[in-house]
Amino acid sequence: MTKLNPNKSWTLFLDRDGVLNRRLEGDYVKLPEEFEWLDGVLKSLSYFSGVFGTIVVVTNQQGIGKGLMTEQELGLIHKNMLEDVARAGGRIDQVYHCPDLEQSRNFNRKPMIGMGLQARRDFPEIVFRQSVMVGDTISDMRFGKRLKMKTVFISKDIQKARQYPGFIDLIFESLQAFAAFLKSKGH
Repeated sequence: MTKLNPNKSWTLFLDRDGVLNRRLEGDYVKLPEEFEWLDGVLKSLSYFSGVFGTIVVVTNQQGIGKGLMTEQELGLIHKNMLEDVARAGGRIDQVYHCPDLEQSRNFNRKPMIGMGLQARRDFPEIVFRQSVMVGDTISDMRFGKRLKMKTVFISKDIQKARQYPGFIDLIFESLQAFAAFLKSKGH
């Protein structure tokens, strides 16, 4: 079992779609009204705000690269998202996104580490070995491991997670379940 003992010197990196909000299979959240919080996420973010010193979102958003939405539309989605989090008593310190297509191999697109390095430039207190990456894809896990973070895989399919030994430290069905785990450890 992976030891995880976060405190205010730690950073929480979160993927967006499938972790914070419902993933639209075969589509992208292109408008604020398409963004639907997953159960317990806002309450979990409020809890995490008392545990982690820095909380950031790192999200691939190739819908922009495909011309399905604009930077301004994504900005409005994230503005509303941050307002919801603040109203619920939580915080997200920054949202980073990469609009490039998967085949671009852009350094900022997960599993590449560009968004992590951007976050550390903006928040010099970030120490990757004292960071947790929470995501629902192997790309998220590879991003975390490349930066020497602890990784938390969100999936209801435990067998799927077992296909990637070495990339996943902990597995939970939801962000809410991860928050409950940390609470049970006294964090």
